[in-house]
Amino acid sequence: MYLGIDVGSVSVDLALLDKDFKLLAHSYLRTKGRPIDVIKQGLEDLADKLGMNIEIEACGATGSGRMLAGVLVGADCVVNEITAHAVAAIHINPDVKTVLEIGGQDSKIIIIRDGIPVDFAMNTVCAAGTGSFLDHQAERLKIPIEEFGALALKADLNVKIAGRCTVFAESDMIHKQQLGYSNENIIGGLCRALVRNYLNNLVKGKEILAPIIFQGGVAANQGIKKVFEEELNLPVFVPKEHKIMGAIGAALLAKERKKTGQRSKFKGFYLNKREFETSCFECQDCVNHCEVIVMKEMGELIASWGSRCGKRSHVEDKKQVSNKEMKA
Repeated sequence: MYLGIDVGSVSVDLALLDKDFKLLAHSYLRTKGRPIDVIKQGLEDLADKLGMNIEIEACGATGSGRMLAGVLVGADCVVNEITAHAVAAIHINPDVKTVLEIGGQDSKIIIIRDGIPVDFAMNTVCAAGTGSFLDHQAERLKIPIEEFGALALKADLNVKIAGRCTVFAESDMIHKQQLGYSNENIIGGLCRALVRNYLNNLVKGKEILAPIIFQGGVAANQGIKKVFEEELNLPVFVPKEHKIMGAIGAALLAKERKKTGQRSKFKGFYLNKREFETSCFECQDCVNHCEVIVMKEMGELIASWGSRCGKRSHVEDKKQVSNKEMKA
């Protein structure tokens, strides 16, 4: 079987594919600031769901925490989110031409032609319109995030909400509440603002063609899907596995990139008996002063990453990082 892990700011997603690349089991857990613990829990959840011995042929990691996940579980390949999401979308629909993806901390658009990603854009500067912002607003309004989309569909007024900045958007929402607008209309206005912000920041002249696949946790919001269809005047398809598409893509790429006959480096589903520790130091070798992340397993250095030049990345020789630097 093939395992994919997508570690983001909001969730840790795991997908297990069988030999025919069909989704056999998956896990979607909130990160809650504890990625190592949640990755361990997700692996155990998968093993417990299947209740049988599982042999992993290849394992891939992606997401903003892909380096951490790759070292932690022993991934055979570590890939960026753009590649993972593009591969997963093509797996779902080989004819896909546009991928819209909104995750917990960023948003992306991927342009695909003839099964090949030819262009993309990614917004990582501001959290406006991402899952973490919507989570925060749902909590502030005392409304379960799962109900946000359904409420947006009930809006009967076009309420103007500023969507270019999280601070302005929240202030605008509070002002509209004080004016007496209903939650349904405020949430509907927020969905329209977030879609406009997405299109203004990421599309920028790109040709949007159907089929369009909408991925990421925010794709569960029916209100945002509807606004995308209205703004683009095209149908938007949300796959059943929209939350874990990055993990599916990582699993597919792990299979593709693993050398024939090579044994997987995957460490197993039960890692509770292994103690992992991360630390960091500022490299003083040049003016960049890169922040280097160091990871140890059972007290032994297993990897480091973060240097721009690569000098202190993927360390295998423990002598390259001194004890003094680790303590720093």
